[in-house]
Amino acid sequence: MARLVLQPQLMVGAGWDQFALRDSGHGRKLESYGPYRFIRPEPQALWSPRLTDWSADAEFIPGSDEDGGGRWHAMAPVPRDGWPMARGDVRFMASCTPFRHLGFFPDMAPVWDWMGQRLDGCTDAATLNLFGYTGVGTLSLSRFGPVTHVDASKKSVAQARANAALSGMEQRPVRWIVDDAMKFTAREVRRARRYDGIILDPPKFGRGPEGEVWRLEDGLPGLIADCASLLDTGSRFLFLTVYAVRMSSLALAGLLDEALRHLGGTIEHGDLAIAETGEGGRILPTAIFARWAAD
Repeated sequence: MARLVLQPQLMVGAGWDQFALRDSGHGRKLESYGPYRFIRPEPQALWSPRLTDWSADAEFIPGSDEDGGGRWHAMAPVPRDGWPMARGDVRFMASCTPFRHLGFFPDMAPVWDWMGQRLDGCTDAATLNLFGYTGVGTLSLSRFGPVTHVDASKKSVAQARANAALSGMEQRPVRWIVDDAMKFTAREVRRARRYDGIILDPPKFGRGPEGEVWRLEDGLPGLIADCASLLDTGSRFLFLTVYAVRMSSLALAGLLDEALRHLGGTIEHGDLAIAETGEGGRILPTAIFARWAAD
């Protein structure tokens, strides 16, 4: 039986040479992405900023709808088509997207490292990245074996493939699939497929390539049950992240406990966060997670 750890865990990213969280406060955050600085909304930054200089190249101004909308306001020239960044041997394009993101999620860096630790020494581990977005996590996993990358957005999958080429990894064994995550996973269960590891980062709401509607609270239990069917006692991990919902990480852990307890191992939960740079830097939470790992 899997052991459920009730005490929440913290996974804190510290930034790297091409990304930094400079400051946060009053519902906003100041970040560096390569040579550019951006201000974006951050509802969890309830405190006051530490720095007086918040000069930036662009700021995302949110719309009146709390679930989305808004626009970028440029204070200096920023490449419309994006600019290259890197973390380790993975290279990718960052850009100002209409959804306030910059083309990848830097707070996922400690998750990529954690998965690598679970697969250390593997060269043929089969992994599945659901809601894979622009593929930074997929490329990080590809050094350990074949990866199946699934996203409903044709544009995101095209960008992921472009990032693979930018990294010189286009020959790595990655299946790039444009599909609804629930439909794809259900088919994999019927095919009796198995994976050594699964990562999924489902949105609060979304639509599949054929108009399928995804609502997190409705779809997540069934999706996790299907993911559990794709793992066995030889598998290494499952990692689930959730952003921008009124939900506890303990609830996610309870869902994994129900689906994966028969595999043994350990189930943990908690917050993803990023540490501000500089003296007096604080820890800014960004998402909740639950994870299962084999012993």
